[in-house]
Amino acid sequence: MSQQKTVSFKRPVLRGTLQVPGDKSISHRAVMLGSIATGKTTITGFLDGEDCLSTIGMFQKLGVTITREGTNVVVESPGIANWETPTEPLDAGNSGTTARLMLGILAGASVTSEMCGDQYLSKRPMKRVTDPLSMMGADITSEGQTDYLPLTIKGAILQAIDYNMPVASAQVKSAILLAGLQAKGITSVTEQAVSRDHTERMLMQFGAKVEQSGKTIRLQGGQQLTGTDVVVPGDISSAAFFMVAAAMVKDSEVIFEKVGLNPTRTGILDVLQSMGVTITVLDEKGFSGERYGDVKIQYSPLQATEIGGDVIPRLIDELPILALLATQAEGRTVIKDAEELRVKETDRIEAVATELRKLGAVIETTEDGMIITGPTPLTGGTLQSYGDHRLGMMAAIAGLITSEPIHIDNPSCIAISYPHFFEDLANLVKQ
Repeated sequence: MSQQKTVSFKRPVLRGTLQVPGDKSISHRAVMLGSIATGKTTITGFLDGEDCLSTIGMFQKLGVTITREGTNVVVESPGIANWETPTEPLDAGNSGTTARLMLGILAGASVTSEMCGDQYLSKRPMKRVTDPLSMMGADITSEGQTDYLPLTIKGAILQAIDYNMPVASAQVKSAILLAGLQAKGITSVTEQAVSRDHTERMLMQFGAKVEQSGKTIRLQGGQQLTGTDVVVPGDISSAAFFMVAAAMVKDSEVIFEKVGLNPTRTGILDVLQSMGVTITVLDEKGFSGERYGDVKIQYSPLQATEIGGDVIPRLIDELPILALLATQAEGRTVIKDAEELRVKETDRIEAVATELRKLGAVIETTEDGMIITGPTPLTGGTLQSYGDHRLGMMAAIAGLITSEPIHIDNPSCIAISYPHFFEDLANLVKQ
């Protein structure tokens, strides 16, 4: 019998300040590059969610010493050339980032390993990564379909490639660049639309030289990384759920402290502004190429908008919660060019539409997105999370505006990216 969580509020208002957990993308990469590098890496603000802990577990099985105290992590590595062959499978859990980036890293490492994942990750396609890696000479095999985990990776001598990305995916781009770090020659990746660039920024932070010209990134193979200090800002993808809540719950005002403001991730702010939301950046700072700041979101009457094109890679993880917001906006909101949502933790296009329709939302699905008509009063009901943390959080935020309680099946998946989500929600709500 699945676990269930009930969310019920009477005329709530959101007020206060919130510092969301550390950025998941940056936390993953800090551990990965710290483990590839020689020497000591100190990470502060690390996201201690299940996905990032899966990444730590993998490197510990490869012989990297990693100690963790809450959100502080120390990585002490002998360098990728001195990793140990693991004696058991490397388990990526539910984390697509862990699996896809690790395929790139392990392709050129001097170890043989098997990678597996949970029931949800095992249904997510890996071919988009294994194909370009095979072009580089990677030896990745499976007893079943090579498009899915589990996979066996035998470290090989890799050759650089010039790769034109067929889809906008930071995971695919990062896997190729991390393989290119160990390849002979200069690897180049050209994107159709700019995706999140945390890997490029962090490679430079660890001492690598990365060249960028337009939408093309180049990396010389054979560069050595050196351990360093990494500060992880708050995850804007996690903050997005409470940003939307503040925008659509009358009289709300929330300040988000030290949230990441990397321009490849701030599409959520652009869309909120296009819908009429009042946003104020109170303070903006930077470190090692990553920017962060304090952002104030205030309730505003909402207008429908169109979300598509180059903004999609900058807010792909925020589209489920934006769909909820669109149900409260005046007019027809169109989400398009978001085919990538169909190969996330679940088919998020169908799942979002199915669950919000249960509440009375007017949603039409398309091949690459959704059309949502509002404003629509939402009722209560039981919503499925599909084991997808983003859908679980969307369901909880819906409970702020529904006329009856929301019951969430399998809410524990939210801990994948936001272990203290429900405590933060309770602290912000004033009734």
